[in-house]
Amino acid sequence: MRKRVLIVGGGTAGWLTAGYLAKRLSSDLPGGAEITLVESRDIGVLGVGEGTFPTIRRTLATIGIDEADLIRRCGATFKQGAKFVNWRDTPGSGTTDHYSHPFQVADPSAGLELLPYWLIGLGGTENWDEVSTPQKKASDAHRAPKLPSHADYVGPLNYAFHFDAIALAGLLREQGIANGVRHLVDTVGEVMLAEDGAIAGVRTEANGVLDADLYIDCTGFRAELIGKAMGIPFRSCHDVLFCNRAVAAQLPYAGPRDPIASYTISTAQQAGWTWDIGLDRRRGIGHVYSSDHIDDEAAERTLRTYLGPAGAQAEVRRFKFEAGYREINWHKNCVAVGLSSGFFEPLEATGIAFAEVSAGLIANLFPWSGDHETSARQFNLNLRRRYERALDFIKLHYCISNRRDTAFWRDNVDAASIPDSLQEMLDRWRHRWPSEIDIDPQIDIFTAPSWQYVLYGMGWKTDLSAKAGALRYHDDARRAFAEVRRQAQFAIHNLPSNRDLIDYAQRHRFGAQAAA
Repeated sequence: MRKRVLIVGGGTAGWLTAGYLAKRLSSDLPGGAEITLVESRDIGVLGVGEGTFPTIRRTLATIGIDEADLIRRCGATFKQGAKFVNWRDTPGSGTTDHYSHPFQVADPSAGLELLPYWLIGLGGTENWDEVSTPQKKASDAHRAPKLPSHADYVGPLNYAFHFDAIALAGLLREQGIANGVRHLVDTVGEVMLAEDGAIAGVRTEANGVLDADLYIDCTGFRAELIGKAMGIPFRSCHDVLFCNRAVAAQLPYAGPRDPIASYTISTAQQAGWTWDIGLDRRRGIGHVYSSDHIDDEAAERTLRTYLGPAGAQAEVRRFKFEAGYREINWHKNCVAVGLSSGFFEPLEATGIAFAEVSAGLIANLFPWSGDHETSARQFNLNLRRRYERALDFIKLHYCISNRRDTAFWRDNVDAASIPDSLQEMLDRWRHRWPSEIDIDPQIDIFTAPSWQYVLYGMGWKTDLSAKAGALRYHDDARRAFAEVRRQAQFAIHNLPSNRDLIDYAQRHRFGAQAAA
């Protein structure tokens, strides 16, 4: 008998999980799992999370979505990282305050680790993000990460996407159904529990009782299955991450040929920060803030000020959330994915990334034999540790800032708000740079270079004076830094602009044959 999976809830998380599992669990084969997704017409998609990790390319390719279709259907553009403005110093302090967290990690030196040589001054006066990879300067010039001749999801510079999240959910739905997912539009009115606390079925208005071997809760913040029905608690992280509100708007470009930013622009504000995401025909802009440090009206004024002259008439949407996660996300025969599992804030686009991680873990740990408990233990341990590490990484953006101009920033640098695990790493990095020994690739969704870009972008000082005399490859390092500069100029002069490549994808597919 085929195993049956019931996903409750659609949106990006639900349909990404459905389409991915349909492929990985061979729904098109007689021995594969049968995937059903039920979603209500009455519950809309938030449509806020418009940024992703580079892992999204592999996920979308697995699901079967053509890259040019993604661009045409979802207003997608190429994202090569994030740019942070005013996070390090108080605005008006006279310093140039911006840095980037690029996705590309250049290693032109065939194994030589360049960071210690930059720390002792051999990289010149430029910031670490500029001397270590060509991507920062290419992104500053609005370059795309690839050429039209490159195949789907392949390019010389590492990249992800910005997109319209509502449109993406629709494209994922279409492809998921093509992959064999059974789609039901219905409202779940009751989650029925068996005597042992497992889910026995869900009662719907039109289709009656639906049952399955495995239930996946993609009902968003409501967490109808894992939270309301099964009572699995949610762990708040508000004591670490204070932002819990957002107000968002859409802003058309001033002209059809305006450049499209190649990264998410995150600008620190007095009680939070603004995101600025360039899609093909509009920008998605929002203000994430702490209601403990600013009221809703003042937060909206901050957004409208950022929007400029058009801000006075812009239509805005408001959102509430609480930073946190469930320490148990697979309980009995139910798994939480997406917002029902956890959410920190839009910074660094962890929302969709965690949905990708969860879908991959479910596929690898799928209980074909019916042994849910063994799979659940490994899933919960892995995901909990990922949440803990991501929490530290996001807090890093705040807690080493030099800003003391508002209570929000003073509270963020207060040691009481910094997890012990993050304080331990900062202690290590006073005299040693972050490296692979600090990162576990099995649980860290951010690599060692990601930590380095944020740490040194924020102005952290690692004192290598005691070790400097043991660094022997000075000439090799200088040649490597020069090679990064050469690669940056090559990328600027040879890669198309983000907008030009998006325009190309509106009419053509990628790849050598399509380009020819």
